[in-house]
Amino acid sequence: MRKPKRLRLILLALVPILLAPTAAIAAPAPAAAPPEKPAPAADRWPADKARDWYQQAPRPCGFNFLPSTAVNTTEMWQADTFDAATIDRELGWAEAIGFNSCRVFLQYLVWQADPERFLERFDRFLRIAAKHRISVMPVLFDDCAFSGKEPYLGKQDAPVPGVHNSGWTASPGYNRVVDRKAWPDLERYVTQVVGRFASDRRVIAWDLYNEPTNGAIGDRSLPLAEATFAWARRAGPSQPITLGVWNGNAKLNRIALDLSDVVTFHNYGGADAVRRQIADLKAHGRPVLCTEWMRRPEARFETHLPVFKAENVGWYSWGLVNGKTQTHLPWGSKPGAPDPPEWFHDLLRKDGTPFLPAEVEVIRQYAAAP
Repeated sequence: MRKPKRLRLILLALVPILLAPTAAIAAPAPAAAPPEKPAPAADRWPADKARDWYQQAPRPCGFNFLPSTAVNTTEMWQADTFDAATIDRELGWAEAIGFNSCRVFLQYLVWQADPERFLERFDRFLRIAAKHRISVMPVLFDDCAFSGKEPYLGKQDAPVPGVHNSGWTASPGYNRVVDRKAWPDLERYVTQVVGRFASDRRVIAWDLYNEPTNGAIGDRSLPLAEATFAWARRAGPSQPITLGVWNGNAKLNRIALDLSDVVTFHNYGGADAVRRQIADLKAHGRPVLCTEWMRRPEARFETHLPVFKAENVGWYSWGLVNGKTQTHLPWGSKPGAPDPPEWFHDLLRKDGTPFLPAEVEVIRQYAAAP
C-alpha cells in the first residue's frame, strides 16, 4: 500500500537524521532497569543431586568453632599461635557431647603470607576434626568486623574486657573487597584452597562468604560474593557450595538462593521465626541448613532442636568453649561490662564443664536422633 504524501514528506525529512553517526544523536538515557538475577552457573548442582547428598550423610548437628585461645581467625591460623593441642582437646569435648560437624572461618591474610604453610595447618585441623568424627564446613570470606579494624598479621590485640568479640576482623577486609586490583589474588586463594580439598571427605561443604554486606561496606561486597561462586566452581569441588541468607537484602538473597547448591541461613530469633523461615526456604526444593543460631534467652537448644529435627534441617550453633572472643557477653556490650548471669553464646567453660548441664543432655538427645 502506498503511503500518504504527507507521511512520505515526514520520512524524507528524517533521512539525514537517521543516517547521521550515532554519536551525534543525543538519545535520552534509558530508565534504570531492576537488578537482574545472577545467571545460574551451568554446573550448579541439580536439586535432585543436592537432596541425594543430604540423604546420604548424617544430618549435621554442629557448632561454629574458634579455639578458646584465639581472639580471631588470624590468631587461630597464624603459625605462631595455631594451637593444635587446644583444638584437639576442645573438639574432643564436642565429640563427647554428640556433635558431628563444625563450621570454621579461614583467613585470607594468613594464606597470602604463606599459602603452603596455611594449607598444611588447615589439613592438620581437618585431621584433628576427623579423629573426633567431626566434619568441617570452611568459610572463605567474611564481612563481620566487630573490632572495626582491617585484618592484620602479627600479634593480635588482647580482648577488651567486657566487649563481645572485640578482636574479630573480616576476611579479606573491606579495602580488598572493593579494590578490583586485589581480586586476582583473592581468586587464587579461593581456587587453591577449594582445589586442594575438592575431593576431601572431611569437608562437608564450602561456605563461600559469611554475611556479605554486614557493617559499613553494605552492598559493595555483592560483586565479590557473586564472583566467589564462579571461582569456587572452577576448582571443581565434590562438595556443595553455599552462601547463607542472613538478612532482608533482596540483592544478596537473590545471589545466595540462585547460586547455592544447598540453602543455608542464619537466624538468631525465636523458634516460631525459625520455623517460618525454614518453610520459606524449603520452597526452593533444596536441603536447608541453619549455619548460625543460638543466643540466650531467645534461641535455646531446648526450644530449637525439636524444630530442626522435625523439619530435617541441619544446624550449627554459635560457640563451643568460652574464650578470648568473649561471646558469652551480648552484642553491643561495653568495656568493663560484668559477666551476665546467663551467657549469650557458647556452651562450655575453659575446663570443659557446661555452663548449663541440661543443654548438653538436650544436644545428646537430638544429635543422636536420626
